[in-house]
Parts: sequence; structure tokens; C-alpha cells
Amino acid sequence: MTEENTVFIGNKPTMNYVLAVITQFNSGDNKVVLKARGRAISRAVDVAEIVRNRFISDAKIKDIKIGTEPMTTEEGRTTNISSIEISMGK
Repeated sequence: MTEENTVFIGNKPTMNYVLAVITQFNSGDNKVVLKARGRAISRAVDVAEIVRNRFISDAKIKDIKIGTEPMTTEEGRTTNISSIEISMGK
């Protein structure tokens, strides 16, 4: 898997990410991976569901990986932050 077919979910509006996923599928990719951390996890789930239900009906959720990543704050403390990786394919 390459970085080209990965969409990193952040704080932009949900439809921006939906458009990015649709663009990946339309350019010939058969697999797109959504990656998100922390509060963006719910947005990643929304993106996957919107793509699947409204735009590309033959898109399927192939795999979901969840995890925890250590992250150092500006004050120097280490906290754990949740992460999700949703693999979608046709």
C-alpha cells in the first residue's frame, strides 16, 4: 500500500474528505485508507459511511484497525491518543 491512496482526516469539513476518497476511487484505485486520530475519528467514520451510502454503492469496508499512539504535549507530558485506520475497497 502506498501513501497516495491514504486520506488523513483532520479538522476540515467532512465533505472535503468525501471528495478526496471519491477522487481516489475514480482515478483507478481499488483501495483507499482513511486515517484519523483523536477527535477526528468520528469524522473518519462519517466519511466512510457517506461514501458507502451516498456516492459509491459498491464500496465496502475491508478492514478497521484501532490503536493508541503516545503523543508528547507542548508542556512535555506524554499522553495517549486513539487512532483508527479504515480500509475501503471496491
